[in-house]
Amino acid sequence: MKLHKRSGGRINRSRGGNFMSLLFLMLLAAFMLLPMVFVVSNAFKPLEELFIYPPKLLVNNPTTDNFRSMTKLMSQSWVPFSRYLYNTVFLTVLGTLGHLIFASLAAYPLARHKFPGRNLIFNMIVLSLMFSGSVTQIPSYIIITKLGLLDSHLATLLPAIQFSLGLYLIKQFMEGLPDSVIEAARIDGASEWRIWGQIAMPMVKPAWLTLIILMIQNLWNTISPYTFSEELKTMPQALNQILSGGIARTGVSAAVSLIMLSVPVVTFILSQSQIIETMNSSGMKD
Repeated sequence: MKLHKRSGGRINRSRGGNFMSLLFLMLLAAFMLLPMVFVVSNAFKPLEELFIYPPKLLVNNPTTDNFRSMTKLMSQSWVPFSRYLYNTVFLTVLGTLGHLIFASLAAYPLARHKFPGRNLIFNMIVLSLMFSGSVTQIPSYIIITKLGLLDSHLATLLPAIQFSLGLYLIKQFMEGLPDSVIEAARIDGASEWRIWGQIAMPMVKPAWLTLIILMIQNLWNTISPYTFSEELKTMPQALNQILSGGIARTGVSAAVSLIMLSVPVVTFILSQSQIIETMNSSGMKD
C-alpha cells in the first residue's frame, strides 16, 4: 500500500489503500453487527430451530409465534401490559430528564466557579464512581426505607437522579468552555441561570446527548429492588417473571430480548448523527 505525501504534511492513500481500509471497516462492522442479527433472528425462530445445536445465525422458517405467546402470557396477568409499559416509559423519561437537569446544575458551578471545598466535592464524586451498584444497594435500601419511599416510583427515581456519572461527564466538558464567551455574557448582563441554559448547555451538547443515551439504556432495562407492588413494576420485572417458566418459554425469552434491546438501539441510532456533528463543530477556542 503506497502512501503519497501532500503539501502541508497530509498523507494521501492510494486507491488500493482506500479500498483496503474500507474493506477492513466493513468486516469489522459486520463482526460487531452479528450479536444484534442473532437476537433479531432468534425472536422469529420457531422452537425447533431455537434448540438446534450448534445454533444457526439466520432463521429458516420465520414466525411470530414467540410474540403471540408473549402477548398471551402478559394478558393473563391481573395487571395489564400497558401498565408495565407506562411504568417503564415514565421512569425512563422522568429519570433521564431529572438526572440531566440536576447533574448539569451541579456541574456548572463546579466547573466555572472557584469556591472553598470545590476540589473536595469533585474528589468525592470521582470516588463514588469506583463503587458498583451492588456495593451501594444495601445503604440505598436503608436510606429509602428510612425516608418512607419504599415501594414507590420515587424509590427508583431518586437513585437515578443522583447518579454521579452525569455530573462528572458534564463537569469535564464545561471546564473546556472558552472563558472569553462566559465573560462576554457576564459583561452583557446575563445572569448565571441564562449563561447555564443558553450558553453552557448548548456548548456541551455532546456530553448530555451521550448522557441521555446511557440513562435510557440503564433505566429501560432496570429491575428496581425497591418496588414490590405489581402495579408499580416495570416491563423487565414483568418479563422476568414470565421467563421463570423454564425451557418451555425459550421462544418468549427470544422475543423479550428483542423488545428490550430495541429501544436503546433506536435511541442511539437517532442520536449518533447529532453527537458526531456536535463534536465536530464544538471545538471553540479563545
